[in-house]
Amino acid sequence: MMRAYVLIESAVGKANAVGEGVKKLSFEEAHVISVDAVTGPFDVIALLESDDLDKLGRAITDGIQRVEGVQRTTTCLVVHLG
Repeated sequence: MMRAYVLIESAVGKANAVGEGVKKLSFEEAHVISVDAVTGPFDVIALLESDDLDKLGRAITDGIQRVEGVQRTTTCLVVHLG
């Protein structure tokens, strides 16, 4: 199973709407585990999980990036060290 943190920059004043929009997304091939509004350079961080990297990528490009108010995303794949 693969996991990725998606760091989301939203339009000014749109962080709550973006967070709610991401929470409502539903994918057959990937699951939104959590969505949190945060402070700092990003406005929302989502944790996604899938059994395939391509499916995970499609959930981001066809789902998260199309939520109204999303300006930019940065994806950080989880790696297991040790």
